[in-house]
Amino acid sequence: QVQLVESGGGLVQAGGSLRLSCAASGRTFSRIVVGWFRQAPGKEREFVARIRWSGDNTYYADSVRDRFTISRDNAKNTVYLQMNSLKPEDTAVYYCAAGIVIATTETFYDYWGQGTQVTVSS
Repeated sequence: QVQLVESGGGLVQAGGSLRLSCAASGRTFSRIVVGWFRQAPGKEREFVARIRWSGDNTYYADSVRDRFTISRDNAKNTVYLQMNSLKPEDTAVYYCAAGIVIATTETFYDYWGQGTQVTVSS
């Protein structure tokens, strides 16, 4: 079992920045992949970014590439999502998830956090 807890969400003006954290505990191991997803009101949950725990194999959705950066701190068992140049359309509940398959589809992720709200005002 892997437990995930997100933090760092909040309200920010357009153009601002936030850093989300995903703290992992339990059965963490080098093969794990951590992804960030988001779900806006009335929309399906969508992939944002992912990273392998043991390396720098990262991948981003086109909508956030060059604005968001995913990283990890193995010593703290934490994955971060640095979000810059935020837009109102980035408003959503952000979830981190963990699995063992390098994927952008949520069905491949077995463990999920509770989510953190990000609201970007115009």
